[in-house]
Amino acid sequence: MAGKQDKAAAKEAAKARRAASRERRKQIFEAFKMQRREDKALVPLMLAALLGVTAIAVVLGLIFNAVWMFVPLGVAIGALLAVIIFGRRVQSNVFRKADGQPGAGAWALENLRGRWRVTPAVAGTTQLDAVHRVIGRPGVVLVAEGAPHRVKPLLAQEKKRISRVVGETPIYDFIIGTEEGQVPLKKLQSTLMKLPRNITTAQVDTLDTRLAALASRGAALPKGPMPQGAKMRNVQRTLRRR
Repeated sequence: MAGKQDKAAAKEAAKARRAASRERRKQIFEAFKMQRREDKALVPLMLAALLGVTAIAVVLGLIFNAVWMFVPLGVAIGALLAVIIFGRRVQSNVFRKADGQPGAGAWALENLRGRWRVTPAVAGTTQLDAVHRVIGRPGVVLVAEGAPHRVKPLLAQEKKRISRVVGETPIYDFIIGTEEGQVPLKKLQSTLMKLPRNITTAQVDTLDTRLAALASRGAALPKGPMPQGAKMRNVQRTLRRR
């Protein structure tokens, strides 16, 4: 009896995996069609990557008298490079559309890779300016989006408020924007990823618990900058898993 139940469970699990795989392929194909309509250089660049690497592999195969080995390897590497180009251009397109929209900073932070604890809009204004809090191995990171003359006081106030709780843990602060001293939205994730690792994972958990006790303030922001961005975000996650 138990054996039949195990077989049924295995079949259901396999069915679920096949359905998830089909859904991922569908998402990627829909994103490809969308990106191709907006990005005329996408297909030529992907083909150039695939054919260019394959051509190099053929030449190397002829030189070393091992075409049978180099060509499949070249096709695989070329296909991988084409997928990377597709993913990068999709990501660039998403950030370009999101830039300047309310909630774009929170959206970018919530899509950080790694074990980051993101709390959107811990402080804000009625004009949808906001300060978001991120906890990770570097310490505490405050990221502000909105008009600089309004978010700078918010940043200072929030930094003072949490400094009583975090002690000597480093606190970093950034303002999203394109002016001097600001961080462009498209570079926000990479900027945080480059910060030094100052605390342990256990300390991250402790900080998260302490700061979660603070009352959350600020205006509620939309979860994402745009409806079409949500589809692209799912595709980015799917590509990272593949």
